[in-house]
Amino acid sequence: MITTADWYLDFAERQARGSSPAYERLAREVAEDDELLALLDTLPHPKRQPNLLLAVVRLLGGPVTGFPAFRAYVTKRWTDIEPELRRRATQTNEIGRSALLLPVLSALPQPLALLEAGASAGLNLYPDRYSYDYDGTRLGSSGPVLTCHLTGRTPPATLPTVVWRAGLDLNPLTITDPGDRAWLEALIWPEHHRRRSNLAAAASIAAADPPRLVRGDLVEDLPALAASAPPDATLVVFHTSVLYQVPPERRAAFAALVGTLPGHWLAVEDPEIFGHPTPPPGDGRHKNVLSLDGTPLAWTEGHGRSLSWFGPLSAASAQ
Repeated sequence: MITTADWYLDFAERQARGSSPAYERLAREVAEDDELLALLDTLPHPKRQPNLLLAVVRLLGGPVTGFPAFRAYVTKRWTDIEPELRRRATQTNEIGRSALLLPVLSALPQPLALLEAGASAGLNLYPDRYSYDYDGTRLGSSGPVLTCHLTGRTPPATLPTVVWRAGLDLNPLTITDPGDRAWLEALIWPEHHRRRSNLAAAASIAAADPPRLVRGDLVEDLPALAASAPPDATLVVFHTSVLYQVPPERRAAFAALVGTLPGHWLAVEDPEIFGHPTPPPGDGRHKNVLSLDGTPLAWTEGHGRSLSWFGPLSAASAQ
């Protein structure tokens, strides 16, 4: 298990660098601050996550633009920060990831029944209601425009047809609840104004037609929810950047279970989660892998910023 300092350095170098100067600076400083590291090390390991700490400080109204003020706030308000860290999770619900899923969703047999594991507020259950820009190729005419740099295959030509949508989460969020909305906004990095406006647009879509969100465990409660999907639609169980928060034995149980369900399993996760190949040397940024039914297809970056296809093109048309 990596140390807390190593985790913050990795976050600064491979995730925040070039994307959020404020978070890069803060993470590097935290990694060298013995007092802050000691406070974080009193928490269970998953709760020491950089993005979780930064989001909680923002939620409580703390500063995230300079380290001296940030450090003073965390040390002074630790009794307020600690319980928030223990009870919350990074339910980012980044709708930009819909641009990563779309090439596969559009190629599967239509119509689709979407079931998201780790759904947060369920905003990625509306890929058919967003618009997309793949390097100048536009698709869709409503909702926020999600931009994604795509290499290795042509952009999808059509949006999927979705006839059923449901989500499963240990703590589902309600997009119309002010507290839940505030948490989703706190999870967006300070400089990411486009992501913030996309969240607002997606929230309006979800509020007008709320998805079915079920509070439950991704292993124990998945079969019953999947069984309620319409039998004449292609079931797609999907998740994005969720399983790193799940203990390894539960990940294995989930993978074994989802493989027995009808339909398809679509995932965007760290390659280490399922032992997929690591990305080739490049710019050093963190990459996730897009996979369908356990077959890796593409490298993905950031919050849906890029999709580099390397797998068989036919895999996204699996019957």
